[in-house]
Amino acid sequence: MQDEAMPLIDSLGLQFDESMFPASVPFRAFRGWYEKCQITLVTNGHDDVYGTGVDNVGTVPASLATYLILQKLNGTADIVVNAGTCGGFKRKGAQIGDVFLTNAVANHDRRIPIPEFISYGVGRINTADVSQLAISINAKVGICTTSNSLDFHSVDMSQMENNDASVKDMEAAAIAWSCALHNTPFYGVKVVTDIVDGDRPTQEEFMENLYRASSSLQEVLPRVLNYFCIHL
Repeated sequence: MQDEAMPLIDSLGLQFDESMFPASVPFRAFRGWYEKCQITLVTNGHDDVYGTGVDNVGTVPASLATYLILQKLNGTADIVVNAGTCGGFKRKGAQIGDVFLTNAVANHDRRIPIPEFISYGVGRINTADVSQLAISINAKVGICTTSNSLDFHSVDMSQMENNDASVKDMEAAAIAWSCALHNTPFYGVKVVTDIVDGDRPTQEEFMENLYRASSSLQEVLPRVLNYFCIHL
């Protein structure tokens, strides 16, 4: 989201580059250098129909923005990092504010009960090897499962359990799919705002902890950048 991204944009001195996306889409790109690495930070922008306070979220804008920026970069991207918040599972040891790195992603709302399409619906994609990075920044590692809803129902929960999810979000699997089309490595950096298998409504816990999670994200991302600028 734009509000999540702005502190990082400001701290890294990234500049808005209007040439990175067609004028017909709401996505925004900010570019600059950090150590020896060129950074392109992308936000999905706001929805003009529903107001400037409504960010574009979910799998469609995430997948399209990723596809377009990788197409524009034309094979020069070394890696794509999806930085954002997530719900975490207490059965997998998640707590509010925990940082998780993804080792795989999947969908929990693409249910296609036709034998040839079941695995396609889940759409599991293994993400980049983050084992050493996790040690370096003291993060947890697990599978992120994706849907277009912030909340969930019992069928979603069953599918998330089948996915062996440690965290859930609204974009990682879609971004990973676009990255796979471009043969570009991908992983997610996710900070927990709510406990999926807890006893509180998702939206209440999410709003209560969004600022805390966003602050944690701003603290950990420079360490992620440091790691990759050294190892690229």
